[in-house]
Amino acid sequence: MTRIAKKSGWANVVLVCGKCSRKVGRSFGPDEDQTLVKALRRMSGKGRKARVGVVETRCLKLCPKHAVTVVDSRRPAEWLVVPPGEPIEALAVQLGIGPAE
Repeated sequence: MTRIAKKSGWANVVLVCGKCSRKVGRSFGPDEDQTLVKALRRMSGKGRKARVGVVETRCLKLCPKHAVTVVDSRRPAEWLVVPPGEPIEALAVQLGIGPAE
């Protein structure tokens, strides 16, 4: 029998390719000293109480050069390719992580 472990407050999930993230390194955030996952998690909130879950996955097999692959669960057919130095605030709004409307 399947059971629910704990509920989360997530409205959607953002998947970030771990392999791309490791290759690009710390090139995001206000001082460009964070990985994309950490920068997005800081904006979304804490753990399962966050509005949006940011999950680092294994390789998503897109493998862009000098960029990170991101998938928004609200639009799974549209994969994003995020280059280093991209303004994190604009990306967060696009992914639904930004300030509540």
